[in-house]
Amino acid sequence: VQLQASGGGLVQAGGSLRLSCAFSGRTFSSYNMGWFRQAPGKEREFVAGITWSGSSKVYADSVKGRFTISRDNAKNTMYLEMNSLKPEDTAVYYCAASKNWDRYALPSRYDYWGQGTLVTVSS
Repeated sequence: VQLQASGGGLVQAGGSLRLSCAFSGRTFSSYNMGWFRQAPGKEREFVAGITWSGSSKVYADSVKGRFTISRDNAKNTMYLEMNSLKPEDTAVYYCAASKNWDRYALPSRYDYWGQGTLVTVSS
């Protein structure tokens, strides 16, 4: 499996970005997906997750109401729409794939990871 995250960049506080994660190598619709982020000097943290069908979506409290996770199984792609961005959202964002859905917030539950895309929010 290969995951390719893209869409990061520099944006001012209050702005928006849309991240994409392209999936290849296996059947995308067989995997639950997640977005994680890691800021300098901090541990990797869960941002959002979505089940294989898209029927269930979960968010970290810090992004709830501002970020929206979605997927298009026909395009083998997952998205993260980020609005009302804050400087504390600055991090490298990673997409990940898992056959499991229990304990979806734990990085160890994910089997495959993308390389990450940097999001920088200026104040």
